[in-house]
Amino acid sequence: MTTALCRLLVVEDEPLLRMSISDALSKEGWTVDTAENGVEGLALFKRHMHELILVDLVMPRMDGMELLRRVKALDPTSHVVMITAHGSVDRAVEAMREGAADFVSKPISMSQLMVRLENVCSIRHLRKENVRLQEQLEKRYSFSKIVGKSKQMQQLFDLIKVVASSDASVLIHGESGTGKEMVANAIHYNSRRRKGPYVRVSCTALPETLIESELFGSEKGAFTGASQRRIGRFEASNGGTLFLDEIGELPLPFQVKLLRVLQERQIERLGSNSPVDVDVRILSASLRPLEEEIADGRFREDLYFRVNTVAIHVPPLRDRREDVPLLAQTFLQEFVREGDREIEGFSDEALDLFDTYSWPGNVRELRNIVERAVLFCRGSRITVEELPAPLRGVAATTPEASILAEAISLQAATEQAEIAAIRAALAASEGHRTHAAELLGISRKTLWEKLKHHGISVDS
Repeated sequence: MTTALCRLLVVEDEPLLRMSISDALSKEGWTVDTAENGVEGLALFKRHMHELILVDLVMPRMDGMELLRRVKALDPTSHVVMITAHGSVDRAVEAMREGAADFVSKPISMSQLMVRLENVCSIRHLRKENVRLQEQLEKRYSFSKIVGKSKQMQQLFDLIKVVASSDASVLIHGESGTGKEMVANAIHYNSRRRKGPYVRVSCTALPETLIESELFGSEKGAFTGASQRRIGRFEASNGGTLFLDEIGELPLPFQVKLLRVLQERQIERLGSNSPVDVDVRILSASLRPLEEEIADGRFREDLYFRVNTVAIHVPPLRDRREDVPLLAQTFLQEFVREGDREIEGFSDEALDLFDTYSWPGNVRELRNIVERAVLFCRGSRITVEELPAPLRGVAATTPEASILAEAISLQAATEQAEIAAIRAALAASEGHRTHAAELLGISRKTLWEKLKHHGISVDS
């Protein structure tokens, strides 16, 4: 045999057959345990958790089907091979549906039985090796679910480890879709504060009139509708980390108050004059460089230095192309598991196309494309035909790809019109987001989300 042997349990009520199988397998180097019925077999399995079990389908006290179900409930990775009598193929097929790996029919040919068992054992070892290699790959090329083997990403992982060990304020910047929030998550969950609260705040999602009460809290009666004391995000993250996403969107008047809180480490709830001490680490992120916001008078320089003790740049995907196949395979495995699909990977042509594409939407765009491709894939590998037509730059050639291409083309046209409308509103309002949102008939939060989604700079 060329493969490592599994520990085997033989459950057979016929003494002569049970002994014959045990003797034949033992001579070939297998470690064999035997049981004369399902009850005894289940007890032995619980004790040794055998990798491979040979079970007679028809037995007294507990038949093979019931034993199969109980074994699978205890260890879904165990492989069960059923022994069936002549004429009971239908029951064997039923057992396969219940999770059996294979079946052999009586009268048993020992040579054929050896081949069947070796094949099942080989498959088990291959699966275990695949899991081991995958875990090894993830350990080597990922950090807190951030994936990458490029030099840029390895440097990013090293920087995260360094800053996670301190309480320094960190400013994370990078394009939309690069994974700034995941970097913030990694810093917190690898820090000494990981057992403390981790509170995430989308600064633009907060209405200007409620920013102070949301972050600092409010007392009962502080404003109309304040029927009880409200604990703000700073207090909620006491002893942990507060992540301010898109910190550059905070209004200038509030930036002054935020600066004072960061300096004094105290907050005052709206409607109260009593300071409350807070022990909070600040992580923040920005889509656009805050230096530009400072130059344009939209962000305070003193606040910038307070939140930017350490700066982390998350590189765009186009600058780390060697990570694209690894990321694509990682997303593929995620969606294959979710959809219970059997897709091995990508064709060479699809990977070549990934390598030449500019990835304006970065990792988020790659993830979406892989998710769509898994949906439309009908073979064992994702080919160029399953990729969206705009990425391929050619006409669709299959009905499934045609449907997808039309849907994505319509989406692209809609997004282009939306981008044009947003740019026009920003120009008319001279970059004032609140006025632009009013012109577009949408909320400030919705405008911010669309700016982030499209990667639109107010100055562009």
